Amino acid sequence: MTFMLMMSKNDNKASMNWQESLIKWFAGNHRELPWRWTGDPYDVLVSEFMLQQTQVATVIPYFHRWKHVFPDIDSLARADQSEVLKLWEGLGYYSRARRLHECAKSVVASGGKLPGDYESLLKLPGIGSYTAAAIASLGFGQRVAVVDGNVLRVRARMLADSSDITKSEVKKRYFKELNELIRDVSDVSSFNQGMMELGALICRPREAICVECPVRQWCLGHSTGTALEYPRKPAKASRPCYDVSVGLIFHDGKYLILRRSPEQMLGGLWEFPGGKVEPGESHEECVVREVLEETGLDVEIVRKVGAVKHAYSHFGIEMHAYICALRGSSEVVCERPWAWVESNEFGKYAFPKANHKVFELLKQQGVI
Repeated sequence: MTFMLMMSKNDNKASMNWQESLIKWFAGNHRELPWRWTGDPYDVLVSEFMLQQTQVATVIPYFHRWKHVFPDIDSLARADQSEVLKLWEGLGYYSRARRLHECAKSVVASGGKLPGDYESLLKLPGIGSYTAAAIASLGFGQRVAVVDGNVLRVRARMLADSSDITKSEVKKRYFKELNELIRDVSDVSSFNQGMMELGALICRPREAICVECPVRQWCLGHSTGTALEYPRKPAKASRPCYDVSVGLIFHDGKYLILRRSPEQMLGGLWEFPGGKVEPGESHEECVVREVLEETGLDVEIVRKVGAVKHAYSHFGIEMHAYICALRGSSEVVCERPWAWVESNEFGKYAFPKANHKVFELLKQQGVI
């Protein structure tokens, strides 16, 4: 009797594959996120754009505010880009906001409903393979694998695969393999979310909590004690840092701000005129030169506000800010949109995060 009972247990264990074990784990261990289980593909669309290179905890309040202002794809499509960027302000990677806005306009122009299949989603502005798979799977229940950084890490450890997961051919291989593995899963949405959740909560970049992992018995990284050796990535190149100087031109109680061109990084956001310091040039000389080149205005330095540092994905900046006064005409000659605004109006415009650090200095000094 004991032997037969043991055989029965082993048969039951063998009958469950790792995919179903993961789905079962996800059902009882997932985080409660505002875009989950709403049944609205638009929520998946917005959350996936926001979550690109951004932590979940950062995204949640932005998602709530976004849904309050743009509850559906029609309201987003009708919005002005400046309103979209202002609501996105502080979330970073502003090209995501512009692409999301363009995507919404394209959908509404084509009938108003997001397509539910992977191939059609790929044709929309700003939607690549990962986002298309996420919307198709999580929003419409389509059997397509969602492969993000968390999923790549989990599979590399399960397979003890030393391939470079940053290479497109490796990502494509994993995508193809996982599409094969989800053909018969009981719940494709829970499987895909489970893979991402496993990477976020258990199989972390610098930690593998194998004792809590629902797929550890199928994981070569765990069985060989080498989980943390995977995935293997090339060494990161050092990130350059640039010296930047900007001029806060004060005239008749207002400051001059310029809007960045759409094709530029941070396109559509507002900033003070300025730019990179040239070799052999002082920060003050840079301000005077850049202001003249960008606006046609001749200015003189009144005083330095201070310097702030900010890191972007591939480089960093140290921004030196100066209060400036006009030495001649106030006529602005600039191809970009520009405006003279009072300091209490800064909040109406979307600025890069580095500029907000300058605002903090101005507040500390009692200027604004």
